[in-house]
Parts: sequence; structure tokens; C-alpha cells
Amino acid sequence: MKIISGPLSMFGAKVEIAAREKGIDFELVMVPFSQQRGYEPRNPDVLRVNPKRQVPVLMDGDLEIFDSTQIFEYLEDARPAPALWPAQPKARARARQLEHCSDEVYFPHIIRLMGLEETPDDPVAQAARHEAAQYYRRMERVLADREFLAQTYSYADIAFYMAQLVGARKGAPMTKETPSLLAWRDRMTERAAVRNVAGTMARYLVSIGEAIPDFLQELV
Repeated sequence: MKIISGPLSMFGAKVEIAAREKGIDFELVMVPFSQQRGYEPRNPDVLRVNPKRQVPVLMDGDLEIFDSTQIFEYLEDARPAPALWPAQPKARARARQLEHCSDEVYFPHIIRLMGLEETPDDPVAQAARHEAAQYYRRMERVLADREFLAQTYSYADIAFYMAQLVGARKGAPMTKETPSLLAWRDRMTERAAVRNVAGTMARYLVSIGEAIPDFLQELV
């Protein structure tokens, strides 16, 4: 199995964490990246497999797929244990919904912050931070009676951990207003697979002169 990712790809990191959690042997290929040129030149396998020209891409024998959520589903089918979706249909549906919301409800607000790091008072930045804070409050309520977002550790946790990591980098960090969420993040950061992947990303950020969130300092 081969996973093609990038040094700052949140979505690629999601896939790598999941594969490590499942104990899957894989080759990790990091595509070229620089702050000046971005992901250029594009990896030919990424161009061939993904019409969106983005990582991650997974290649397993004659199977070539893209999109982190689709890759999650394949990994779960190919390596059912340890399970990263809940066993019961309703619980699994809720976990899938949370994973989707992390990518499609929360993360678009973080995308709006990109490029506005030096102008935090910009109305667009203020609105994006407000919406991110609203989402944190929602997840705080979800965690009121559980340790993980879908009760058992799942892809929902992996997805939101990486999304909030980018949120913290871009000016929308969690605060003491959501103590259950902060405790959840600590539990996530202690997991070996998460520490491996998040630590690699943190060290890369330091190597290019970028600041890293406080909760990643111990991983550098």
C-alpha cells in the first residue's frame, strides 16, 4: 500500500493516522512543497488518480483512490480490526456525520482565515473565528458525557483533531471556554499514531520558520 500526502496536508495526515492506528504497513510518499510554489511540480500519480489534483491518494495493488473520507472507508473494509467506526448502525451514522461536519462545516471557516493571519481584525477573519468558536461549543456539548466524539475512538476524532490543528495555526484556537474539548485534544495528542503524524508536521513547520500551536510544542 502507498499513501501519497504532503507535509502540511490535513487530509493526508488524517489518512496516515488512520493507517497507523490500524497497524497497516504502507509506503508514505510526500509530494514536493514550498511556500513559494506550493505543491509544484505536481506528483504524476496524484494527477492521474485525482481530477482535483490534490493529496491524499491511496494506491493498493490495482486500486487507486482519492479523498480522505473515501480512503477511510476502504481502510475500514480492508482492515476491520481495530474498528474505527462504531459497530451499531445509528452510532456509525452519527460518527460519519461528525467526520463530514469536521471537513465540510467547520473547516470552511478555517479556509476563510488563510491569508488573513496578519489582519485579525478583518471582518472576514472575525466572522470566521466566531463561527469556529460556535463549532467548538457544539463539540463541547457532544463531549459532555463521553471521551471521544462518537463515544468510541473513531475517524470522527481523527478528522476533527487535524482540522482544529489547522484552525489553531490560522488564528482560531480552542480556549478555556471548552474544557472538555481541550481534555479531548490532550487524549488525542497522547495516542501514538497521532503523535507520530502531528509531530512530523510540527517539526516540518519549525523547519520552515512557522509557528506551531502550544499543544504541539512537546512533539518537536
